[in-house]
Amino acid sequence: MYYGYGFDTTYLLVIIGAVLCLVASAHVKSTYRKYAGIRSASGITGAQAAEAILRRNGVVGVTVQHVAGELTDHYDPSRGVVNLSDATYNSTSVAAIGVAAHECGHVMQHETGYLPLRLRTALVPVANIGSNLGIWIVMLGLIFGLNQSLAMIGVYLFSFGVLFQLVTLPVEFDASHRALVMLQDYGILGDTEVKSSRAVLNAAAMTYVASAAASVLQLLRLLMLVNGGRRRR
Repeated sequence: MYYGYGFDTTYLLVIIGAVLCLVASAHVKSTYRKYAGIRSASGITGAQAAEAILRRNGVVGVTVQHVAGELTDHYDPSRGVVNLSDATYNSTSVAAIGVAAHECGHVMQHETGYLPLRLRTALVPVANIGSNLGIWIVMLGLIFGLNQSLAMIGVYLFSFGVLFQLVTLPVEFDASHRALVMLQDYGILGDTEVKSSRAVLNAAAMTYVASAAASVLQLLRLLMLVNGGRRRR
């Protein structure tokens, strides 16, 4: 392994992670396009489905709004807003309704104090710092030869970002599970339609799995670099 010149073989881990993310992203987009062409029997839009779910659960203080972009759907607990993208808000497809219900799943997690969600929220500040600065601190410690201990501090900081990615997995899978149960129990989608929505949500969940895997591989790379630097001392 080389620092600052030549080919660093640990980049292979980064490449593997990038490929996983690209494949997962392509899969969710193709899956969404497939089921976005299937209109639900109820004929309601994603926005209407979200409003119906919130109403059935007695949720107050949370509104459903439109947000620009493709697959930019998200729940903002600080503002109490379920943001639905162009492809979801006014669409009557089983894909759109599934995504809208997924965001409502996050609302219900917030309402019930779902532990992994609380943990993820608590990790946000340090995870942001670790993800943005961790690698640069490792570079300062190793590539510029400043300090081995400094490099390890960078690794520790980056690990908080990895932990955030790992904690995100149960949060996303649980939101999808809640969504599918509510869609079926409330009669918003039929059995076959629920299966179609499940395919979309499962594909979306794989993007989080790929992202977590890429982060773990990057962490492994940093550890290899630091350990390699120690052996050369």
